This record gives sequence, structure tokens and C-alpha cells, in this order.
Amino acid sequence: MAPDLASQTTVRVLGNDDLPAVVRLLVQRPVHNLFVSARIRQLGLDPFVLGCQVLGCERDAELVALCHAGSNLVPVGSAEPEVLAAFAERLGPARRCSSISGEAPAALGLWERLRTRWGGGWNRIREVRDCQPLMAIAADSPLPGDPQVQPIGRHLMEPYFAAAVAMYTEEVGVSPLIPSPSSYRSYVQALLDTGRAFGVMHEDRVVFKADLGAVSGSFAQIQGVWLDPQFRGRGLAAGLMSSVVRLARETVAPNLSLYVNDYNTRAIRTYEKVGFSRIADYATILY
Repeated sequence: MAPDLASQTTVRVLGNDDLPAVVRLLVQRPVHNLFVSARIRQLGLDPFVLGCQVLGCERDAELVALCHAGSNLVPVGSAEPEVLAAFAERLGPARRCSSISGEAPAALGLWERLRTRWGGGWNRIREVRDCQPLMAIAADSPLPGDPQVQPIGRHLMEPYFAAAVAMYTEEVGVSPLIPSPSSYRSYVQALLDTGRAFGVMHEDRVVFKADLGAVSGSFAQIQGVWLDPQFRGRGLAAGLMSSVVRLARETVAPNLSLYVNDYNTRAIRTYEKVGFSRIADYATILY
């Protein structure tokens, strides 16, 4: 019997002509899909402008999943085995990304298929974070905030940059200044220039920071939360985050989210006190 070609799963590189279908898929789960939504909202789907390809998986001429195929490989949409296998086949035998991330079923499922294809040196990983609760809030926190939290502007670039480097190195295990100090500096500068950085100054240092990484419409994701070790263990975190939520909702977007490693139970309890609720699980594979 001849195969039913209309039901075959196909993968192709998407372009700006595909934006309506892509938007229809992304808005089905705006919090879960925020990273990819923010990238496409800002830069579109032209690979030259975006800096990478976005692959689309279609079935019966309907777009059912995407894969942001840049340095961060991010599957979005269906996590069916057939879809993930099709993406893995298209991505090929050589690794070009530094991480795979996204909702846990899709990210881990894609990684399982790619690791058998990549093999050897291509598949050396630093860490697998297989359960990162995705938490969201759409109202101000009921907790009193800390009035010291303020938006951080360009004039505080140097102390904020130092705090950002300390946060990244502690969280990821490698310095963000390797191999290109200028690219990370430019990234942090952009956060300050767009009003997406918040923190607390103590003398001439930023001792608490948080910023908004992905922003798309009325949705934003908090990232880079860091408190100077000197101030930890004093019960400050909930009040600090309460103020971040209020300021971010007032100035950037009313619907906020973040994700956190499941073993960081202290942080999870803090976010729950602030008013965040768990809505899904992410996963990240770091190379």
C-alpha cells in the first residue's frame, strides 16, 4: 500500500512568510514559549537577521512544532516522538549548540535522540538539569517589598556588570567572559538601556540583582537573580523579589515567569512566598 503522503511529518527552515502560523502556535502557550516568542517578535524569522534558523515541523500542512536552532537549541510545541525524531534528523550529526533547553518532555526527548547521533566529542556535556520548575505570577506580591530595589540605569553599568558576571559564573560554572568579554558586556548593557534591570546598591556595589531576559508583549521572564553571599541567610530574598515583581509589572510587562533548578528548594520556597505558582517543568542540557 502506498504511504499517505498528506500525513507525513516534514521539517523545513521557516521564513518571514511563515510568521502568521508561527504566531498562532506560540500564543497557545505564551509563558512556556516566551524565549522563542521574544526572539521572533524582535527579529522575525529571516535566518540572516535572527542569527540562526528556526525549523518548523508540519503535519498535514499544519505547523505543529518549532525548533530554535541557534547556540541555544529550543524545541517548542509538540513533543511527540515522531516530531522530535524529525528535528533530530534535520539537525544532523554534528553539534552546533552550547545548550538545549525548553519544556522538559521536548528538551529531554530531543537530547536523547541527538546524543545517539552526535556521539564522541560532539556529545560531551557539562550538566543535565532535568527538572527546572517554571513558575509564574500575574499580580503584585502580597508581601511587603524592599524599598531599596530600584531600576538600574546605564550610569550603574560597572557595578551591575560585576554582579552579573558573579551571578553567571556561580550559576553556570563558567565565566560569561569566555571566549568573548565584549558580547556579554553588550548583552548586559542592553538590559540596562531597555529598563529591564533591577537591583540594590550598597556603597559602590550591586549586592542584589534581577533582570528580564525574554520579553514579548505582556509577558516577561525574570532571570539572573543573585544576592551577594555577604547578605544571604538574613531573610531578605522574599522582600527583594516582591519589589522586583512590582517594578517589572509596572514598567515592562504584567505577566512574569521564571524557572529554577528543582534542587534549589530555598529559592522555590521564596518564590512561592512571593506568589509564584508552578505551571510546568523545564530542562536544560549544558555543553
